[in-house]
Amino acid sequence: MTDKLLYRLNDVSFSYGRTPVLKDINIELRKAKFYGLIGGNGSGKSTLLELMTGTLPPNKGRITYRNKRLSTYSKLQLATKIALVPQHFSMDFEYSVKDIVLMGRHPHIPRFSSPSTYDHESTRHAMESMDILHLEDRPIVALSGGELQRVVIARALAQETEVLILDEATSNLDIHHTISIMRVIRRRVKEDGLTVIAAIHDLNLAAAFCDECVVLKDSCIFASGTVNTIFTKDLLQTVFTVDASVQSNPETDFPHIQFRY
Repeated sequence: MTDKLLYRLNDVSFSYGRTPVLKDINIELRKAKFYGLIGGNGSGKSTLLELMTGTLPPNKGRITYRNKRLSTYSKLQLATKIALVPQHFSMDFEYSVKDIVLMGRHPHIPRFSSPSTYDHESTRHAMESMDILHLEDRPIVALSGGELQRVVIARALAQETEVLILDEATSNLDIHHTISIMRVIRRRVKEDGLTVIAAIHDLNLAAAFCDECVVLKDSCIFASGTVNTIFTKDLLQTVFTVDASVQSNPETDFPHIQFRY
């Protein structure tokens, strides 16, 4: 199984000044799985994702990617391996939708070279998968929040990396596009061997699409495992302080959470 191991985090901790955000994180993540990262607000989800993209260095501990220390990769090397959809994205220049999605191909385009036919095809395919091809010539400053989010996801898919990291990527989307996008990403995991690590607030969405979940609480990993072992009444009460029942969906065998109001 070592050939499928992508990430290993050993005793990783991170603080902003004297404020601890993550403490003693130990976890291994493998190829071709959809991982959900869940936890309450301020539990450290976004910070953990930043550590795994190499944006932030840990204050303590070691992060390896493919058995090599993450910090030893160049920015270009990481850009060909890991794509990020951030929680917030803004751009003041009037680039078109197509221009933004094409930016995902830049790590693969040699310096001083123009995009190839394949780069343009990958860009078009990514726009089609996010249902934004009809917007390709529109300036991004004229998009709604949901449309812009789909553009950013398309850019990450056009990047064609082996890891896709999503930080609340569907938070601005309606339910139709949320489910459509999760299905596209789930298919990439199954058919292309993509590894997805996604911070997700919607627990039923995580239960329906993720293979495994990592639960953060009080800056530590509270639990990790398959969705059927993670989503229990006791865990929901302890981590989220909510009263809920958990049942198996008879059509999918995924757990379904029913909250009591």
